[in-house]
Amino acid sequence: MNDDTTLSPPSRRARGIALLCLAGLGLAAAAFALRRPLLMAAPRCLAGRWHGCFDTFNGVVLMTLVTVPLSLLVAAALAGRRRAAGDPAAWRRSLAEVGMVHGTVPFLWLILMPGAGAGVVPGRVSLVPLRDLATMGTLGIAGNLLAFASLGFFAPVRYAALASLPRVLALGAGCSVLVETAQYVLRLDRVSSVDDVLVNAGGAALAALASRRWWRTGAAPRHTRPIRGVA
Repeated sequence: MNDDTTLSPPSRRARGIALLCLAGLGLAAAAFALRRPLLMAAPRCLAGRWHGCFDTFNGVVLMTLVTVPLSLLVAAALAGRRRAAGDPAAWRRSLAEVGMVHGTVPFLWLILMPGAGAGVVPGRVSLVPLRDLATMGTLGIAGNLLAFASLGFFAPVRYAALASLPRVLALGAGCSVLVETAQYVLRLDRVSSVDDVLVNAGGAALAALASRRWWRTGAAPRHTRPIRGVA
């Protein structure tokens, strides 16, 4: 049964507002916690300089926050087209799609950013579970938890097939394995670690739990016409 069809329009609107409020609170908290590093990167980013902006953690995070209004405009445009087509869940689907992209691409950029010895240093692999956690540090663990958090949060909201915690966990782990493999194959001077996969998948699962009340739990029912001649 699809909750989109059973909920009244005010209920659906309230859910959309709740999602926006949660996103706004998260962005405000991130901006407050990282205000000093972001201000350090702001001059170079505003000047359009590659070095010091798009090749640094501070710069990428700053540009991610700055482009939030643009992503909201894209979501609004998608929702407008879907509402015109009669989609009752236009806003939810549009916000989920844009949220997955906007919240995941910057982390992929950071993860695949080449190190100083890229192309020279051979790929390194760490396959012993929990061995690298002690060397990640608080910032490293937080970054790995957030890498696929947006995907874990919005994917089950958008797709009923992913509205299951084990499936979201598998999705996060699969995406992480692909990224770690790319680091090794492209020789980016990074360590492809099983601990990264575990923490990435855990972050996706935790984010999915946070959005559980908005998960899409079924496909929209099909309206069939009665067969003529049959009572």
